[in-house]
Amino acid sequence: MFITVTLSLLEGFLGTIKLFGLTLIFALPLGLIISFGSMSKIAFIRYPVKFLIWIIRGTPLLLQLLIIYYGPGIVFSNNIWGSGEGGRFIAALVAFVINYACYFSEIYRGGIQSIPIGQYEAGDVLGMTKTQIFFKVILLQVVKRIVPPMSNEIITLVKDTSLARVIAVYEIIWNGQTFIKSAGIIWPLFYTGVFYLIFSGGLTLLFRYIEKKLDFFR
Repeated sequence: MFITVTLSLLEGFLGTIKLFGLTLIFALPLGLIISFGSMSKIAFIRYPVKFLIWIIRGTPLLLQLLIIYYGPGIVFSNNIWGSGEGGRFIAALVAFVINYACYFSEIYRGGIQSIPIGQYEAGDVLGMTKTQIFFKVILLQVVKRIVPPMSNEIITLVKDTSLARVIAVYEIIWNGQTFIKSAGIIWPLFYTGVFYLIFSGGLTLLFRYIEKKLDFFR
């Protein structure tokens, strides 16, 4: 039974890792773009972006999942996500990417705005363009400053992937719950915690290593 449960949870954990990895791939760059929008000097760009961030940060991810998955079908009488597990996964991915991109954007914004204006002015004096100043002078300093809060959000993402089961996306807790109905045992549900702890522990060590590598910016 233990081997059967472990194999089933490993299968579910692959779904968890897939959702986690794809969310990071899309949310990290999208968050940077959104942060530029929230800092834009153009009002009709800045205010709508800030309003979007306010809505996403002010409502539960669970609610966003339900609205994104069921909303288009109710409004347009057509399920734009398609049928089956693939469609549910895409809807969950879209919800996670939008949610975490907005959170990441605020971390980016805080990091960028924390850099002293004198660094921008020094770049101007040296004849650098704004793009060169950002990528050659500012960006690595921003990375150093945002690693701690970003690591917290990323580890939170690991645990938040479990919310995807609300729209029947197969992940590790979904697989753990099936044993309650099929075999009448609950310990596989607690066993899922081991997978989360190992994964989160590995990420914690990774971010500590990254922080040490960036210590030369002190």
